[in-house]
Amino acid sequence: MKRRPLLLALATPSLGAAAQTLVYPMRDPDRLPMWVYLQAVLKLAVDRSGTGYELVSSHLPMTQGRAIKELSHAGGRLDLAWMMTSVERESHMLPVRVPMDRGLIGCRVAFVRRADVDRWKHVRILADLRPYVAGQGHDWPDTEILRANGLTVNGLSRYEALFEVLRLGRIDYFPRAVFELDDEATTAAAHGLVVEPHVMLRYPTASYLFVRVDRPQLAADLHRGLDAAIADGSFGRLFERSFGEALRRHRVSRRVHLQLKNPLLPVETPLQNPAYWLVVGG
Repeated sequence: MKRRPLLLALATPSLGAAAQTLVYPMRDPDRLPMWVYLQAVLKLAVDRSGTGYELVSSHLPMTQGRAIKELSHAGGRLDLAWMMTSVERESHMLPVRVPMDRGLIGCRVAFVRRADVDRWKHVRILADLRPYVAGQGHDWPDTEILRANGLTVNGLSRYEALFEVLRLGRIDYFPRAVFELDDEATTAAAHGLVVEPHVMLRYPTASYLFVRVDRPQLAADLHRGLDAAIADGSFGRLFERSFGEALRRHRVSRRVHLQLKNPLLPVETPLQNPAYWLVVGG
């Protein structure tokens, strides 16, 4: 599954319309399971908000950079997007501070070469990982997070190339979000690589809905709907149906957890609200 953003675009409704149509981009065929989950979360948010928003798929996808630009000024062509939060992003767009994935995007498990699996048994603390070289996209937030924790990262411009340089031994591991592993493991790009079974990197972060700067009421409506879905248990049940099996399959609670700091995390992140976050052992 390609490291592409999970985005939602909204067409501004025409004057006098009975209901506002919330248009999100066409599904990315490489991210179908996450898109299904995303659409279900959105439906929950709208249903529980008591508003009349109508969800409709658009005909055009959009890059993350373009979405940020459109959401950063009043009257932009988009109203909403879904992406990892950061101080910079929250300064340009309106965040709906409810983590859509309960922070799961900050739970990272690596692809490695099959011949190297045994040596990962000896990685017990962060210092043990520092001699290893990670691979990430050069402009991914994760790259800055790993480097801020003293880890060496080889940043590349092409997602597919990260699998190739791992096979060639130019990097030692390629960390991915837990929900990305299964789809990617079946692709030709990951041929000859395996999911490392012992270690998980974990740092606090969240994927939020971000709303255009001139749509504060939309942000408030979606926040209210998500909180209601959490309170009535429907959000938690949807999360379990979507990710519970993968969490168990990859033994998330039994791995060695290497806790990383996240310098990109805004101080307003609601870390003290336990209902928002995934709790796992380790």
